[in-house]
Amino acid sequence: MTLLKLKTKFLEDLANLYPKEEILSFFSLLIDFILGLSKVDIALHPNRTIEENTLNFFYNALNDLQNEKPIQYIIGTTEFYGLPFYVNNNVLIPRPETEELVEWMLNKLNLQNSALKAQPSTLNILDIGTGSGCIAIALAKNLPDASVVAIDISTDALQIAQQNALLNKVNINFIEHDILNPKTLQSSSNIEQHLKFDIIVSNPPYVRHLEKQEITDNVLLHEPHLALFVENDNPLLFYDKIADFAKRNLTENGQIYFEINQYLGQETTRLLKEKGFKNIELKKDFLGNDRMVRGIYF
Repeated sequence: MTLLKLKTKFLEDLANLYPKEEILSFFSLLIDFILGLSKVDIALHPNRTIEENTLNFFYNALNDLQNEKPIQYIIGTTEFYGLPFYVNNNVLIPRPETEELVEWMLNKLNLQNSALKAQPSTLNILDIGTGSGCIAIALAKNLPDASVVAIDISTDALQIAQQNALLNKVNINFIEHDILNPKTLQSSSNIEQHLKFDIIVSNPPYVRHLEKQEITDNVLLHEPHLALFVENDNPLLFYDKIADFAKRNLTENGQIYFEINQYLGQETTRLLKEKGFKNIELKKDFLGNDRMVRGIYF
């Protein structure tokens, strides 16, 4: 089969599920992944023949796409904040909104250093619920003097995060722990060396079950529910527990950053105020939704 015929098959078989431009994007990503050919190569050599054994990969990918499996899981990689990441169905696919959270944190740190006319100092950073490690790794890559610890409840997720740290050549201390059981975290010998953190950041589960109807099937059917959903009657469970942990484990003037449910911005802000955090900022994402919050603990 030629490249042109295979592209036509993708367009025909996926027409009822995806827009044309998205199908062409899938096709280009798969061609680049398995054959190393660019969009220009495809356009210049439409009659290039694809070997039979390679065709099996494309047929399997086509079947996965028909079942709405995310393309990132099919090729096993994605990009976050300009860095490569391995992903599979044990971790969430990193979102642009989370990139905005990282950008906000780095901008805040740069502004602080400029105001103090100081060189970037060594920071102790904790990422809670690290998943693929995208936040921790992006921070470590851009703050090479920082000491970064990342925790997650999932062994499988931490294996992916560790691979991503190696891929991006950063040193991060990964620890398996459940933040809902903070006593075990505090007693861990791996974290005792970081009794106080300058920054704690988390993108915890925040989608209420009542909001499932808003979630597309490619997410609902394939991404880990453990990292997505919380009970309707206690949607701020993780924020409550993490804020309590932060109060005990932040340095003076330490900062906390959260990615949040767009519908619960005021509630999350109120929670932090009630916990004693000051200078609280609620920030919108590029779509205009309440998506990030920051507070300082004096």
